Amino acid sequence: MDGEVITQAAGAQPGRSLLTWMRRARKGDTPRARAKRMMSASQLIVVLAALVMGATLLAGAIGYELARQSDERLWSEQRASLRNAIGEFRNLFGKADEVDPRFVRMVEQSVGLADLKFEINPGLSERELQPVMDAQGRIAGFLTWQKAHPMLRAMQRLMPFIAAIAIVLVGFAGISLAQLARVRHELAASEEFARRAADQDKLTGLPNHAKTLELLDLALAERAGDDVTTFALIELDGMADVNAQLGVLGSDELIAAVARRLKQALPAQAVCGRIGSDEFAVALTAGSGVDAGAILRAALEAIARPHWIDTVVRISAHAGFAQAPRHAETRGELTRRAGLALRAAAKKGPGAIVGFERAIDTVSTDQKFIQRELPRALTANELELHYQPIVAAQGGRIVGVEALLRWTHATRGPIGPAIFIPVAEQMGLMDTLGAFVLRRALHEAKRWPDLYVAVNLSPLQVRDASIVELVREALAESGVPPARLMLEITEGVLIDNPDEMVKRIEDLHALGVRIALDDFGSGYSNLGYLQRFPLDKLKIDRSFVTALGNSANGGVIIQAIVALGRALGLSVLVEGVETEQQRVLLRLAGCDEMQGYLFARPAPAKAIDRLLAQAKPGRTPSPVEALTA
Repeated sequence: MDGEVITQAAGAQPGRSLLTWMRRARKGDTPRARAKRMMSASQLIVVLAALVMGATLLAGAIGYELARQSDERLWSEQRASLRNAIGEFRNLFGKADEVDPRFVRMVEQSVGLADLKFEINPGLSERELQPVMDAQGRIAGFLTWQKAHPMLRAMQRLMPFIAAIAIVLVGFAGISLAQLARVRHELAASEEFARRAADQDKLTGLPNHAKTLELLDLALAERAGDDVTTFALIELDGMADVNAQLGVLGSDELIAAVARRLKQALPAQAVCGRIGSDEFAVALTAGSGVDAGAILRAALEAIARPHWIDTVVRISAHAGFAQAPRHAETRGELTRRAGLALRAAAKKGPGAIVGFERAIDTVSTDQKFIQRELPRALTANELELHYQPIVAAQGGRIVGVEALLRWTHATRGPIGPAIFIPVAEQMGLMDTLGAFVLRRALHEAKRWPDLYVAVNLSPLQVRDASIVELVREALAESGVPPARLMLEITEGVLIDNPDEMVKRIEDLHALGVRIALDDFGSGYSNLGYLQRFPLDKLKIDRSFVTALGNSANGGVIIQAIVALGRALGLSVLVEGVETEQQRVLLRLAGCDEMQGYLFARPAPAKAIDRLLAQAKPGRTPSPVEALTA
């Protein structure tokens, strides 16, 4: 029944399911499992062989003893029969030395003994003796005969077979013992390999994540006196590019080469392990005077030296570390703070080495706070939009506003976008935040029918094809004409997947919205995509504005960007304008629009209402108009 169920469940032919299952089970065997199974089988064979051999020897011994006892009983019976026969035929005796031969034959026939003889003095002989008494009760002679051993002879004929069986069993047991010894050796080797596999990274031979933490626990437990235990994390930079250049095998070879360099660069007493695909850990206990930063710097310099992986490969790394007892006492806290230091080093860039500081932990605490509070703030509608006016370079008229997300927490107060936006990206909330900003901006843009509203799209939003449908729905819900919506994207998005981004921008253009390239000049600044992508506006990064008046090249670069934009039919907006001198120089350079604190700071929608009311005909000129006249 079970076999039928297995067969039906597997959809196989009857009678083949069990064989298939066994084959599949064997495919999943590990060398260690096979070795254990072989050892168990060999042990069973040895035990069975020993039992059979012992049983055979015991049976032989018992059979021999039984045969001997049977022969002795036969002899006793022969003696008794002979005595009885002698008594019955006593009247046939004559003189002692003249026993009638007929007497011997009669006794022989009566008792059934062959080779029966009458001897006066038999002397020393192995023959059985039975005294014969005359009429006076004296020994007249002896009847002698050869004792028979029928059972012992039978046993003797069987002994060669028993011995052969015993020899075969001993040989079989010996072979099984040899096999068992070999399997034990293989199992020991397999267990040693499994132990190494459990403790070592297969690629580099370094301790793996679990073993590294175990060694760190040991180092912390054995730390004594003024010794300091340093735990450092080292992360390689740009491994994605290396994978694209060298492939998986080449990247593995590079990782192994980096591991060798680390072992050579670090002190002999340091423990170096691999705890991630491109991350290493170092644990070092030394005196308080040891400079952990210098040790890590030497390690990073060793990594940065050129590697030869079929070609010259250069790679860098950054590191973060924490120390016990200065920064932490326990392993968990030490590793956590080393991780925070590594994250801070990653922000500084390749080659950076950062030791843990309390301020880093404060930032981490803030991130945890934001991770906990941001979803609640979205639900509680605590987020709001502020708008910064965009003015025309000629005349200073407000032509648009840029929507900027703001968060004022009930207890913490204002939390800047530069703080909570990265956390939102990590939490996967950018789609929700982006949809909120777009819908809220279009809803409030209805109160300013003469202005366009600019909304920033995050890279995650632009990469998602659903952004087109989101913009379409938001426009339909608000009733704002698509031409009044300006979507701002960054340069990096265009580089990731140019073909897909061209299609995405064309789809957005088909809705009637306009596209601006934000922070132009701060990133790749590849002029090729200005021709390829259907853009409407360039926003010059504020770093170029800051250089105005301080560097002769600042104005030249802005003039070149403006000329490039005009040649491509793009309008040019400059952000970060804070001084009157910058405004004048930018207007002379030919910029179309400006934005910055010189004109207005970001403010809620009601403040923008008041600012626009001041700019109506018959009103006193606004500060914006007064400054740009």
